[in-house]
Amino acid sequence: MIRRALVALGLAGLVAAVLRVRGSGGTPPQRGGWRELSPDELR
Repeated sequence: MIRRALVALGLAGLVAAVLRVRGSGGTPPQRGGWRELSPDELR
């Protein structure tokens, strides 16, 4: 029983590591983020 639990934890860790290394892929978002402030907004 303990061996099965350890195997399950090991497999879960392996899957988590693969997903973390692989990442979500795709391109980063092209909108949002930083924008330049006008002098009026700084007051």
